[in-house]
Amino acid sequence: MENKVVFGLKNARYAVITEGTDGAYTYGAPVKFPGATALTLEPKGEQADFYADDILYYTSASNQGYDGTFTVANITEAFRKDVLGEELDAVDKVLSEKSSAKPKKIALLFEFDGDQKATRHVLYNVSVTRPGMGSATKSTSVEPGTTELTFVAAPRPEDELIKVSTTADTTAGVYDAWYTAVYEKTV
Repeated sequence: MENKVVFGLKNARYAVITEGTDGAYTYGAPVKFPGATALTLEPKGEQADFYADDILYYTSASNQGYDGTFTVANITEAFRKDVLGEELDAVDKVLSEKSSAKPKKIALLFEFDGDQKATRHVLYNVSVTRPGMGSATKSTSVEPGTTELTFVAAPRPEDELIKVSTTADTTAGVYDAWYTAVYEKTV
């Protein structure tokens, strides 16, 4: 049965992309990204309107993926090293951010809960920007701060795939294995 409503965000994971010499992407094992609090995806692309005969004669739209924000309780050290390119000093155990760091592309996996069953998603070609940093003095409440990552989820170059999602009819084998590897349709 299909969900009537969608709520909640959980089970966020990332998988680092390795690009082959032929341009094909392979994905590392998905790594948990705990503390997800919000995720928004805004369509990226344009609508082109063509006027003729004094009317809107033709309209076309392009799909270039999404601009997104992902808010988490805290950016993990593993993510900082694996994706953002920060370096951990082996002796002093100090994490260094360098201007020459090259962030890696990732697949982003997550799920939205529903009244029937959670819908699982994967974005295949995500480029993140380094997050801002901040905190505030604790007042009478002890509400933790969050960190926001901005990203672009672009079409995958090899096949223009942007995102896939499970449905109410997704097979149990695919649904249950969603977080063991980045989903790729078997041919």
